[in-house]
Amino acid sequence: MQRKKFNGDRLKEALQLRGIRMTELAGLTGITKQSLSLYANGGNVPPYENVKKIAFVLGFPTDYFMVEDMCAATVDNTYFRSQAAATKTARKAQCIKMEYVAKMYKVLLNYVDFPILDLPNVNFDDSNNPTEADSKEMFDEIECVSKQVRKEWKLGMEPIENLQYTLESHGIIVTGLKNVDAQIDAFSQRTRLGRDIVFIVALALGEKPVERLRFDMGHELGHILLHSWDEYNEDLPKDLFSAREKQANMFASALLLPKDPFYRDIAPYATDIDYYKHLKKKWRVSMQAMMYRARQMGVITGNQFSYMMRQVSKNGWRKREPGDVPGHLNSTIFQGALDILFDGGYLDSHELRVEFARYGIVLSDKDLEDLMGLEEGTLIPEPSDTAPLEPEAKIIPFGIKNQSKGVEE
Repeated sequence: MQRKKFNGDRLKEALQLRGIRMTELAGLTGITKQSLSLYANGGNVPPYENVKKIAFVLGFPTDYFMVEDMCAATVDNTYFRSQAAATKTARKAQCIKMEYVAKMYKVLLNYVDFPILDLPNVNFDDSNNPTEADSKEMFDEIECVSKQVRKEWKLGMEPIENLQYTLESHGIIVTGLKNVDAQIDAFSQRTRLGRDIVFIVALALGEKPVERLRFDMGHELGHILLHSWDEYNEDLPKDLFSAREKQANMFASALLLPKDPFYRDIAPYATDIDYYKHLKKKWRVSMQAMMYRARQMGVITGNQFSYMMRQVSKNGWRKREPGDVPGHLNSTIFQGALDILFDGGYLDSHELRVEFARYGIVLSDKDLEDLMGLEEGTLIPEPSDTAPLEPEAKIIPFGIKNQSKGVEE
């Protein structure tokens, strides 16, 4: 049996995940910064008493620091919507969290058949010319892509009932993050797990209303379908990054507000901002996003759009519109899978933790629940073991595998 030993890389990772510097950890634990640096770089092995102090302060099980990563994940790229605002430290923390989401997904694939990745093969010229981001040609091209997605995914031309379910049923992981850096908005990430590719859409939860969460999902789907994942996003010039953000916004608008039916709805009172309150109930998109779409389609002029947005600001609706209710995710694919595994007696909470630990995934129950978007208490053994994001929570149908196998590298 292999002997456990302190893993200094895990200390570095834990500091990144919690957004804490070595100096701060020294002050909180009473361990000198020099000693902590030696622990992190393999120059010294901490006494177990110090491991317990570090684990307690950072909120990890002690075994987290005593295991190796046995389920390698490689992040290809991450599209952050607030790339200019969010700190590099905050972005790195979210990337590591999504790596763990991908790893847990990989382990659970030994037990359940999640929906396979099924993305339309779109024809989009990502020519990297920022000056074309607002052109009519770009508008028409993105319109075609949004229509293709609706057609191939059989969404029709009416408001999309449940966008979270739509993404998950086509193999995209959707999760929500609580208590994240204020500058972190929604983001998407592509991770490689051996030969498998996993796309993750992460939503920043909190006070954000349902309509904006739906737009966030549409925006991130735009990145997934339209943009290159073979280059590091942080290396993009600012004008190109801005152009891709505009394209993702255009795609989200086109997907959520299809041109012909939305035109029929908006045309009679396109300049009446009170009318947008009414349409918001049908399309479940923010008033401001609908105004943006009306301007994009040429239903209102640039001057009319500017005047309407000034009215929005005057009414104090920029951040909170009439009818806004904080949204949250419906049951994620992880919740659905674990409910089936637990209720069917295939695994219990303890066995799940043991299985995760085999692959180096040793996190607190709170972290596991947050990362997988689980209901609070799902993983906490008990005597008996806000407005939803979508109107009706649909459950992804899972198949149970006959036997578990090791995660393939």
